[in-house]
Amino acid sequence: MSSNGRIAIITGATGGIGFQTAKRLGEDGFTVILNGINDEEGAERLKQLTDAGINAEYYGFDVTNEEQVTESINKIGEKYGKIDVLVNNAGGLGGRSRFEVMTTDFYRKVMALNLDSVFFASRTAIPFLKKGEHPTIINFTSNAAWNAGGPGAGIYGTSKAGVHTITRALAKDLAEYGIRVNAVSPGTIDTDFHKQIKSTKPEVFASWANNIMLGRLGQPEDVASVISFLASEGASFITAETIQIGGGQALGI
Repeated sequence: MSSNGRIAIITGATGGIGFQTAKRLGEDGFTVILNGINDEEGAERLKQLTDAGINAEYYGFDVTNEEQVTESINKIGEKYGKIDVLVNNAGGLGGRSRFEVMTTDFYRKVMALNLDSVFFASRTAIPFLKKGEHPTIINFTSNAAWNAGGPGAGIYGTSKAGVHTITRALAKDLAEYGIRVNAVSPGTIDTDFHKQIKSTKPEVFASWANNIMLGRLGQPEDVASVISFLASEGASFITAETIQIGGGQALGI
């Protein structure tokens, strides 16, 4: 599938879902720009992609740092003259804390990781997306945006609810330029995000599949294939949507 040199930036692309997304978009013909904060891991991931014949570059920057995000995305946009796809994948739980004992620093850290990052990257990318082909932004939210997360994950849920709304707000803001903005909401995906519980309580981890209608945990590829579709011309009439990728988990069984 030819892509006429389309450019995709994927933040947090050294991890499970981010890397699979970069790989899939690379296979779709995109030049993929990986972002991460561990440059060693970034170099390793970059080699995996280039060895597979994918055009790729790695940019190390912290998505919570306004200056670094602005400088890096401007550099990428200026180098290629446009950006076609921005995948705001970077984010995370950041730890667990109940509100009564939550420090302001922890609150700010989690909000910055999940919400500020989307704002900083999107704001900087917009002028370059305006020059893109089928330009689109794809964000990552979570079931926690609706159910407010498990014990101690309340601020994670709050930040992801912000992502759900900023996705729709950006879609409204950018529709006149033909820039589409959507989000994906992965359910339980078998990645390092769950590494701790997988190693300490494997039976609990395995039991999670019982709460999923399709009877299995998701794989990073399950998410990457939906992003591939959202980034394609085939999704040209889809904007302001959040797609659940959870095997029916959101409905409970």
